[in-house]
Amino acid sequence: MPTDRSALATASSGSSWSEAKRSALIYQRIFESIVNGEFSVNARLPSETELATRFGASRPVVREALARLRDDGVIVSRQGSGSYVKRRPDVAVLNLSPGASIDDIQRCFEFRHGLEGSAAALAAERWEAADLAEIRNSFEALERAVKNVELGAEADECFHAAIARATHNPYYVSVQTSMQPHIRYGMNVNRNLSMLRTAERMRMVQDEHRAILETIAARDPDGARDAMQRHIANARQRMFEGVTA
Repeated sequence: MPTDRSALATASSGSSWSEAKRSALIYQRIFESIVNGEFSVNARLPSETELATRFGASRPVVREALARLRDDGVIVSRQGSGSYVKRRPDVAVLNLSPGASIDDIQRCFEFRHGLEGSAAALAAERWEAADLAEIRNSFEALERAVKNVELGAEADECFHAAIARATHNPYYVSVQTSMQPHIRYGMNVNRNLSMLRTAERMRMVQDEHRAILETIAARDPDGARDAMQRHIANARQRMFEGVTA
């Protein structure tokens, strides 16, 4: 595929392009090929050598892209046999994220899992009345969005930001603020995907928010961390729901 080779050649020639960026581009190309049906569920992917030739990249860079696809549950490796497609995500993922790197969105979820889990635990220990009121208000805005079949992305952002502020640790607020464009993108894709599914899907997501609120309000740090990390992990997984082996 000449377009793939030229894109990777351009990436390789620029000093600002790291191996991680080249790997992310290969991740995106393979992901798109799976979503578009070039490789069906249970199909064997080309070997690392074949993929390296196809994309004009080194085998270590291809290997890193395949490792990320495995981490995301899209492919699975079989010892001595190669990599096989485990899941074919819905094409809506690509339609809802034009021009965005799916790999970047997934790494953001990966980072949020630890960051926001810790934030929820600290918020459970440290919240003051005004903090809890803000978290509740954001949750109620989300509840109205679910009942009115609205996207609710802004309320979702406010809910997570309110929890960061309830830690009374400016570093959590600072990091979350700096990541906000990436967080917002993932939230928008996920909430749009949920609206394409059933009302039960939106209710399930809201029940996860409810569990976070209730454990924070109960001053249960371990429960709050678990509830938040479960929510982030589920959100990451929901992005790739589709046909599975």
